[in-house]
Amino acid sequence: MADYSLGLYEKAMPDGLSFREMLELTARTGFDRLELSVDETDMRLARLDWQSGQVHELKRLMDDSGVLIRTMCLSGHRKYPLGSHDPAVRARSLEIMRKAVDLASKLGIAIIQLAGYDVYYETGDEDTRAWFAENLAICAEIAAKEGVLLGFETMETAFMDTVSKAMAYVKLIGSPYLGVYPDIGNLKNASVLYGTDLLADIESGRGHTFAAHLKETVPGVYRNMVFGTGHTPYQECIKVLWGMGVRLYTGEFWYDGKSEVVPSLTSSASFLRNQIEMAIASFA
Repeated sequence: MADYSLGLYEKAMPDGLSFREMLELTARTGFDRLELSVDETDMRLARLDWQSGQVHELKRLMDDSGVLIRTMCLSGHRKYPLGSHDPAVRARSLEIMRKAVDLASKLGIAIIQLAGYDVYYETGDEDTRAWFAENLAICAEIAAKEGVLLGFETMETAFMDTVSKAMAYVKLIGSPYLGVYPDIGNLKNASVLYGTDLLADIESGRGHTFAAHLKETVPGVYRNMVFGTGHTPYQECIKVLWGMGVRLYTGEFWYDGKSEVVPSLTSSASFLRNQIEMAIASFA
């Protein structure tokens, strides 16, 4: 058994698949677990209102397949951000958080990945940053009650595109339930943009990094790339993460709408496992 877990981002598969099909594909193509997406679409936000029968059915499917869902990518806050100028939107953002933590607790999800935005479709300012911090403290309290971890994803916007920026809020809130779940592709782009040390930035999250997204990027491009065609330095990043004790990794990529699903997923799993295993060989 590997000393790490490799997860598959749900959106790497075509829309419309059942959870049975997604869990079976996850196992069949070489991944260990599935990462649930709760994005800003009505379809995925509706998962937060599942009835007990729907929750129990997914738990049964996980038991039957042997594939667990241990992480949730909660990007619904992009549409309903914690720092919005609109008090109704801020209230909705906290409602989403409460429901997401409740669903995570029921499904056995250990980590919710938070989008590192104060606002997305609005212009940020001192007020949005203050509201973000205020509501983030409430989110940490909500998560603490259920024992669910919240980890910031490092994003493609300047508000939180580095681990050091995420850590400023982690330190401000000071909760053991708030940390970092960085995206190494986004971090690489930020290091090129700012001329900073990528590995030192990852290291700045030591003791507070729960997991990592492995994603391909080039400057200015943050998604829909084939693994190995960009500039993400997987092995160098994973070595630092591994030395910090990180053992959960998730391949973040998107189904392109035309590729054969099984070969695409299988080749991605093989690429990522090769990168991880070469990176950690020196620790053996």
